[in-house]
Amino acid sequence: MGICRSLGGAFIVFLATEKQENFEGISVNRAFNGMHQRAAAILLLGALVGCTPTAPLPDMPDAGCTPTAADSAGTFRFAVFGDVRPQQPNDTANYPQAVVTGLFQQIAAQSPQLVVGTGDYMFASSTNSTAVDAQLAMLLAAEQGFAGPVYHALGNHECTGATASNCPNGNETANVRAFMSKLVPAGTTTPYYRVDVDTGMGKAKLVFIAANAWSPAQATWLEQQLADPTKYTFVVRHEDASVTDTAGAGASEQIVQKHPLTLELLGHWHRYEKLDERHVVSGNGGAPLSFGHYGFVLVDLLANGNLSVSEIDQATGAVGDTFTLCP
Repeated sequence: MGICRSLGGAFIVFLATEKQENFEGISVNRAFNGMHQRAAAILLLGALVGCTPTAPLPDMPDAGCTPTAADSAGTFRFAVFGDVRPQQPNDTANYPQAVVTGLFQQIAAQSPQLVVGTGDYMFASSTNSTAVDAQLAMLLAAEQGFAGPVYHALGNHECTGATASNCPNGNETANVRAFMSKLVPAGTTTPYYRVDVDTGMGKAKLVFIAANAWSPAQATWLEQQLADPTKYTFVVRHEDASVTDTAGAGASEQIVQKHPLTLELLGHWHRYEKLDERHVVSGNGGAPLSFGHYGFVLVDLLANGNLSVSEIDQATGAVGDTFTLCP
C-alpha cells in the first residue's frame, strides 16, 4: 500500500496498480486499518498520477483483530471510578464516604495495578476552601483502601462546578487549586497529564484530558501525546464529546478521533453506560445516581492481547455488563 497527496489536496491510497481510492479530510486516518506501506509503490504510482508522497499516516488498531475472550494475562489490570460528590454544594456532612470506601474495598479485591478517576470528587463553592479540603480528605481516606496509585482526571466540579466552567491556569478557584495540590501526580504542573505502563505486551499510555481546563496549549500537548505510537491508548476525560457546554469536550474528541484509540473512559453522567465499543461512562462512584447501582469498571489485559471491560457492583462485587475489545 502507498499513499500520496495530489495537487488538489486529496489523499490517494494505492493497494495495487489497478485499484485506487480517494479520501478527503481528517477521516482519512481511519481508512488505513491493517494496510502495509510500500515505499516503492508510492514513488512509482505517484509519478504516474502526478502526486507528491506524504509522510506515513499513524498506525490504527488492527482491523483483522477479533474481540475474543481469554484468560487474564495477569500483567495489566486497572479500575475506573467517577463522580463521588454529594448532592448539594458544600454539603460535606453528606459526602458519600461510606459508598466510596466500599468502592475501594471492592476495587482492592480485584488486584488492579492502578485506579483511574473520571472526575467530580467534590461539590463545593469555588471560594469555600474549607468544604473543598474536607471533601477531598474524605475521598483520599476512602482511597486508602487500595494500596496502589490512583490517577484523577479533572471534572467540572474541580473548576467552579458549572459544566461550562474552564480553569486553564489551574489556579482560578479553590477547587482547581486543591485538585492540583492533592490529586495529580507529584511534579505535575498542568491539570492534564499522561501515564505510561508496561503491560508485558507493549506500552500502554493513559492520557488524562482536562476538558474544563481547555487551552491551545493543551490541544497542542494532546496532539503530541496521541501521535506517539503505543500498543494501547486509553483516554480519560470527564465529559463526553456530546456535552457541548464544555469547551474541551468536543474539541479534544476531534483530536482523539485522528489517532488510534483503545478505550475512552468518561464520567459526568451518574451511571455506568457503554456508549459504544470504544467509549464507556463510569460515573456511578457515589454521587446521586441517574439509574442503576454504585460501581466501577475493571479493564483487564487478556492472554491473547485483547482486553475485557467489566462493570462491577460496589455493594456485592457482582459483575454486570462485560465485553471484550481489541487493542
